[in-house]
Amino acid sequence: MTTRIVFAGYQGERSVHTRAGRVFCESLKQKLGDAIAIEFDENIVNRGNKAADLLDMTENGEIDGCYFSSSYLAERVPELGLFDQHFVVPDRHHAYAVLDGSLGQRLASEVEQQTGFKVLGYWDNGLRQLSTGKKAIREVDDCKDLKIRTLKNDNHQRVFRALGFEPLAVDVRDLPAAVEDGTVDAQENPLTNIYNFNLHKSHRFITMTQHLLGVAPMLFNQSSVNSWSAQVKQAVLEAAAEATQAQRVFAEEDDAICIDALRQDGCEIIELNQAQRQSFREATREQVDKTRANFSEELLSLFDSDLAGVNE
Repeated sequence: MTTRIVFAGYQGERSVHTRAGRVFCESLKQKLGDAIAIEFDENIVNRGNKAADLLDMTENGEIDGCYFSSSYLAERVPELGLFDQHFVVPDRHHAYAVLDGSLGQRLASEVEQQTGFKVLGYWDNGLRQLSTGKKAIREVDDCKDLKIRTLKNDNHQRVFRALGFEPLAVDVRDLPAAVEDGTVDAQENPLTNIYNFNLHKSHRFITMTQHLLGVAPMLFNQSSVNSWSAQVKQAVLEAAAEATQAQRVFAEEDDAICIDALRQDGCEIIELNQAQRQSFREATREQVDKTRANFSEELLSLFDSDLAGVNE
């Protein structure tokens, strides 16, 4: 009997997410052969969908799985807001320790209890940086009164408002047009999105704030997973783990590639010194503390202990 699985995404063929999706599919084919029919719809935006449609499509069973930013689920699974602590996690090494530790397991359980999803891995959704078209951002004061595109997430919007920005939620599908036509003066995204979505054609200034590491869980429909045989479930778990590790390598490598490409295209890359970075941290500390106040001491302890457990 052949099991059919449909996995979908929202990015172009060069994307680190798309490449990882291919790793997932190829791994499944190698493990299961004719017992699996795996289809990867690489970019649903190309057929008129919004990127965020992936969540409904997966949860209602139209497709079996996808990747998507955890921030979009934070209203339904408030515990995911732990990932939205801006300027707190210093680098990828620390972030992975949190994702792969006891907290990551706990959050996967919370997602399963509160939604129709099952989490099979946490993908690197990129260290988020700022881009602008009219002027470079080097200090907090440079942010004042600029309209910034953000994710549709209250934690994110409060933080950017504290910096002086005017936040505006825009779907990924509509972001390139919003940047090009000046609907937004600034936006924040990983370098891979800034380059692959051609945002840098209009936004020539890239400020390396590294204010957040985005997290994109691999989300699968619970009913689909429960319907699979033990053999298929095990193969999917193993393939998801392989894809997750590959995706993280792709993400790190892609940052270096994108910086070179952005510079070659004439963009100015602004590196913040320690004092400048600290000023952004201080300006947003009150809002980050408000985010943390939403969580139990137990969850905060798991987050802080996993973060602190990294060998420097």
